[in-house]
Amino acid sequence: MPPPAAPLLKWAGGKRQLLPRLRGFYPERFGAYIEPFFGSGAVFFDLYASDRLRGRRAVLIDSNADLIGCYEIVRDRPDAVADALTALADAHARHGRAQYYAIRDERFNPLRDRLRDARGRIAYTPELAAMLIYLNRTGFNGLFRLNAQGAFNVPAGRYDRPRIANREKLARAAEALSSDGVRLVCGSFELAEQAASEGDFVYCDPPYAPTTATSNFTAYTAPGFGAAAQQRLQQMVIRLAARGCRVLVSNSTADEIAALYERNDDARAAGLRALRVPARRAINSNAARRGAVEEFLIYNGTESTVR
Repeated sequence: MPPPAAPLLKWAGGKRQLLPRLRGFYPERFGAYIEPFFGSGAVFFDLYASDRLRGRRAVLIDSNADLIGCYEIVRDRPDAVADALTALADAHARHGRAQYYAIRDERFNPLRDRLRDARGRIAYTPELAAMLIYLNRTGFNGLFRLNAQGAFNVPAGRYDRPRIANREKLARAAEALSSDGVRLVCGSFELAEQAASEGDFVYCDPPYAPTTATSNFTAYTAPGFGAAAQQRLQQMVIRLAARGCRVLVSNSTADEIAALYERNDDARAAGLRALRVPARRAINSNAARRGAVEEFLIYNGTESTVR
């Protein structure tokens, strides 16, 4: 039996390690599945692998044009992406860090600029998708970061034998993304409110509010995701809960998030509860600061036993 579909990309805040706990909040019955901060897609791929999305719509939204462009071409042309990625992996085995910077500065950034339209969308090609996956697998901590000019500027990571090319993994991801009813959308998280109806399951995994002045990873797209955006998200979540959607939100335990959900009368009136759970911080410039932390899981309904 082939391995199940799994995330292709490492992504700040990816939820693979938290999946055993998140599964307790998957509703037994729901309509469509809507994810307005798609990122690595760990929850979507987990639901797909467990066959819980069969016959259901899934609306996968992210404001990162590179992410959506890459997933679209992986969905449509996985073999071409795999061929290009294999070539990059072979070159990396020969040239290492020099190859990384040559791809980043001489090929990836110039090509994505040429393929960007007036709306900011990027018409990804198989070659560009392969470069993004390659940079993600070999860059520092798998970060996606843009400078003030909008260019990808993550430095090379220090990996002895990075796992770069995996044709079978690409094929499984493409199969999941091309399933009936699955739709990729490039745009604001607020599009989720237009897509959601009573009985739908909405999972929100926004860029986390920083818990310290040096832990801010919210600028993974140029506009960032600050306090005002967190407040707009909270209002949307309250409206979705009132509409009869099952909602689940993950976030840091920063005081601003506690004030929005744990100590907020409107959130409580909407039936939302904020649970603090242990998790692991996988991305920090200081390796000593990676490790156990608390995160919020904000939900309505009830937590079931882990499935």
